[in-house]
Amino acid sequence: MGHPRIRRWSTAGATLLAAVFAGSAAPGPQAGYTPPVHTGLAQQGVAAASPQQLQSMADAGLAMERARPAGWALTESRRLAAGVDALKPQRPGVVDAYVLVAGMDSDPVFGREAREAARVLERRYQAQGRTILLAGTDGTGPSTLPMGSPANIESALSAIAARMDRKEDVLILYTTSHGAPWGIVYHDGDSGFGAISPFRLWSTLDTLEIDRAMVMISACYSGVFIPLLSKSTRVIATAASSRRPSFGCAAENDWTFFGDALVNRALRKPQPFADAAAEAQGLVAGWEKTAGVESSEPQLFVGEDARTWLTALDARAPRLAGKPVGRPAMAMLDQSALAGR
Repeated sequence: MGHPRIRRWSTAGATLLAAVFAGSAAPGPQAGYTPPVHTGLAQQGVAAASPQQLQSMADAGLAMERARPAGWALTESRRLAAGVDALKPQRPGVVDAYVLVAGMDSDPVFGREAREAARVLERRYQAQGRTILLAGTDGTGPSTLPMGSPANIESALSAIAARMDRKEDVLILYTTSHGAPWGIVYHDGDSGFGAISPFRLWSTLDTLEIDRAMVMISACYSGVFIPLLSKSTRVIATAASSRRPSFGCAAENDWTFFGDALVNRALRKPQPFADAAAEAQGLVAGWEKTAGVESSEPQLFVGEDARTWLTALDARAPRLAGKPVGRPAMAMLDQSALAGR
């Protein structure tokens, strides 16, 4: 995603990684706590890779952890297991929604967005007991949640596939992170680095036989996921086209543009998902025009056979609109910095 602290992708692998993950997060209110920062150490070994090599690694399941303390992996697995074990079974005759929300980057904006997105989606789709949340810090202190790593996302998807009736129920997947032309990026300070490419996500869903799914991706270039993931039984909404960055992901923000528009505002209202997506596209376009930046071109795909389950889920939307929370994404913009790019 693009924002006032410019994180633009270039053609050279080293520049790609350094530019996207430069900058540090704002300190949280917990005494002595500073959210993880990105200095480039986590992606050592791939910093010199070309975009083509990065694409190949992402397709193969790029994931690296470094300098983790003893016991980290056990703690992580226990946190994930707790979320998986709490999943309720599906109800025969009911189109149950199973929600997975993943904040894949340790910049607090993604942790804050993921936490509230999980609440909104759980409420909208009556998915209490059928929601898994993966995320790093929200800026107030170390996260007690399992991280939104590629491995945790794939494990959570596997657990959901085992619980749901794949011919009746629906997966609701929302991810928020930085993005690249080769996929969505996992980054946990200087300790974790990886990516999920369109091929990798397509392969995971295909292997697990999850055809009925709503996939929402808040990241730069996230439109790259639409061609491979598109299926008549799916709905896909992305923050940007395959050739554009998206905005609002400064670490101190509460929301990205896409998350604020779609989740924090449009999906809180008792309106069909397609109408909510259209409202979000309009909001984002207006904010980008005000900021003087090139449109991110949010994308929406609705498969013909997805309309049946989508109608059933839309019928569960709360009758009364909820109020947006947090600071609006526009509130934190340094418009002069954006306009001068």
